[in-house]
Amino acid sequence: MTFTTATYRSTLTLSRRVNKSTIKQLGASRQLSSGNENKHATPTSFATKCASLYHPSPKANRGLAPPIYFGSTYLLDDADHGARLHDKKEAAFTDDDGFVYSRWGSPTNEACAKQIAALEGVEEKGGTMLFGSGMSGITSALMSVLKAGDHAVFPYTVYGGTHEFLKEFAVHWGVEIDFIDGAGKNGPEAYKSAFRENTKVVYCETPANPTCRITDLAGVGKVVDEYYGTREANPNRPWVMVDGTFATPYHSRSLDFAGIDVGIQSCTKYLGGHSDILAGSVSSNSPEFLHGLAKVQKLITAPLNPMDSYLLMRGIRTLDVRMQRHGENALQVAKMLEDHPLVESTFYPGLESHPDNTGGDDCLVVQAFRSGRDSPADAAIMPQTYGGMIAFIVKGEGNVALERAKKVCEGLRVVNLAVSLGSVESLVEHPASMTHAMIPREDRIAGGLDDGLIRISVGIERASDLVEDLKSSLDRVMESESEERVA
Repeated sequence: MTFTTATYRSTLTLSRRVNKSTIKQLGASRQLSSGNENKHATPTSFATKCASLYHPSPKANRGLAPPIYFGSTYLLDDADHGARLHDKKEAAFTDDDGFVYSRWGSPTNEACAKQIAALEGVEEKGGTMLFGSGMSGITSALMSVLKAGDHAVFPYTVYGGTHEFLKEFAVHWGVEIDFIDGAGKNGPEAYKSAFRENTKVVYCETPANPTCRITDLAGVGKVVDEYYGTREANPNRPWVMVDGTFATPYHSRSLDFAGIDVGIQSCTKYLGGHSDILAGSVSSNSPEFLHGLAKVQKLITAPLNPMDSYLLMRGIRTLDVRMQRHGENALQVAKMLEDHPLVESTFYPGLESHPDNTGGDDCLVVQAFRSGRDSPADAAIMPQTYGGMIAFIVKGEGNVALERAKKVCEGLRVVNLAVSLGSVESLVEHPASMTHAMIPREDRIAGGLDDGLIRISVGIERASDLVEDLKSSLDRVMESESEERVA
């Protein structure tokens, strides 16, 4: 048969007639729920039509981007289905029975959690849970394993919010806390010196916020295994937790190191990447830990909401390329800072002057920054980068350094004076007067947080713009002080 234009038009007309007839017939029996065809009758009254839930066709879920499920509750097949869901043991992910209530998890949240689980390397044996902020994830992880009479070890340079939680809540609940200098090659022994029989958490943060010092995760895992035994041999040994927000899984997968139990990310930062959400993730290969974590999330904290779960998924899709640009820009900025006369010292893992960049196979910087590489062979085609976080200390002592640092931050015109980090735009902050102001000066100094220390989160702007902005602000502070001395 020759398919002419006339034939095509005739066929199209017949197709439209058939489709209209079919649609008319289907419309009479169209159900509100796409799951159970006999569940609900089509409403006839105006009020019931307003209050009813209309679902799209079964194939509407074939959009390339995952849908956003805003529902707080979910349809059940029958009463037994509801009973099964309520009887299940809390876990990171649901099973084929689906969801029951969004305080216990939702499809959009779980889709994002599974993506992060894949990045963290726990998609096969473990899982990831998402929270409404990084702090919510941290406190949930700690509350799931600590009780009165327990002991925990933290580094001096732990994030200010974590420190505040420990001092304002944990100690009043009867939890004993020790702080140590956990950075560098001596870090594992410093942790070991604080171990007790009642130690239940060994907490690391690497690279440290804001000093960018590196924790020897392999060493920490090893001393915990040697002192308490492995998790398999001693289920009651301490939980080793790592806040890897500065590195992200692009550079360091904490759970790849033997002896590490829990990986934490403030997804507000690099994983989200656009300063428009609050989110946190907690990952583990331990079903026991994830059950306790899920219990805390269900009863005390809350899962990340569907809209932010979707935005987080969208941010993660560009994480690989963003992290490369962050690192390339940061190295140029760090080199300028290291040479500036007003700067006492610069902490950036990519500089040879960094205390943990010792060279050789056991170099902590090499271990901590894999730069998105899946195998050593990728080094030939994927450049080595060292993240987007820089800390530097302006010259001076005490209040002189503090005031200089504040002026440098306030004099920037491209870099934004704001807390947080990891976004596409560059951010600067002064820890002594901002994020770590709640930490006593004695403890802050002991952890390497000098009065004149400034932290920069280098964005993906043009590198030369950032270099010029920082250099100009430093120069202006020097010129102003020179003029004041002359006057």
